[in-house]
Amino acid sequence: MNLYQQVNVKYDKDFQTEDFSHFCCCDNQIIESRNGNKVCLNCGMIFERIYVGNERRAYTFEEISNRRRTEPRWRNFGPRTLLPITNKDSKGNSIAPQEKALFLRLSKIQNSLISSIERNFWEAKPKLTMLSSKLNIPDYIVETAWKIYKIVAKKKLTMGRSIDGFIAGSLYVAIRVHEFPRLLDEICDTALIPRRTVIQSLGMIIREILPALGLKYSPITVESLIYRFGNELSLPMSIQKKAINLYLIASKKGLEKAGKDPKGLAAACIYIASKDSSIKKTQSFIATTAKITEVTLRSRTKQIRETLTC
Repeated sequence: MNLYQQVNVKYDKDFQTEDFSHFCCCDNQIIESRNGNKVCLNCGMIFERIYVGNERRAYTFEEISNRRRTEPRWRNFGPRTLLPITNKDSKGNSIAPQEKALFLRLSKIQNSLISSIERNFWEAKPKLTMLSSKLNIPDYIVETAWKIYKIVAKKKLTMGRSIDGFIAGSLYVAIRVHEFPRLLDEICDTALIPRRTVIQSLGMIIREILPALGLKYSPITVESLIYRFGNELSLPMSIQKKAINLYLIASKKGLEKAGKDPKGLAAACIYIASKDSSIKKTQSFIATTAKITEVTLRSRTKQIRETLTC
């Protein structure tokens, strides 16, 4: 059955004839098909409606195999061609049983020509793409993360360890290299990986991979977190700058930052700056945005105020 036989054209019952001589819509009658209707181009009168419906049908296995051709399986690290299982060659001639067995053997060999590193990349690349898309990470950071992970795989650091942990660790290292405001907890929660697994992979990457690439790991700063939390809390830029000034003054007066989470210090500075202004934010709202507890927020606020009054 060809394409024209599959298409079923149904006309309206009132207009089943192509003879429109008995219809006089205007003096200069010009009838053409436009958007599924027979329309007079002079006055706009519609003479006929055309309904086009594609007939549903099921294809047999033989039809599917006849239409199938060699399909390249594209990847970001090199294409590979799949050899189909057919009874005819490219010219339509039948393949002898001996030649068919040969092609089956060649197809199996072709599919098995994958190294362990390529198999590792096959599994890791979609996971990295999915994780970066969920976190809205820019493409240049994803490229750096993939460059880091390729060296990890070539050095065989993933043998006996979690690939997901190294993917999350590579992405976080790339985030810290480019100083992008994303937290380690966000990556762990999105990737559904324990924090301990990511930290172990992170340490190995920092010690063995970054020196080879000449990249520098920059810990997350309180200033970048203040800007990020301020934007999430819809605070004006004046309050964000005031919070940064409070943090800088407290740092000059000897604020103890060793062993303190930057999220707590950033949230405390934002809380103090917003409390002194007309825009009030509750402790629970700020703590939820910064992903800390209210007890941590109150203790860091007390610590910063004591340092400023010294």
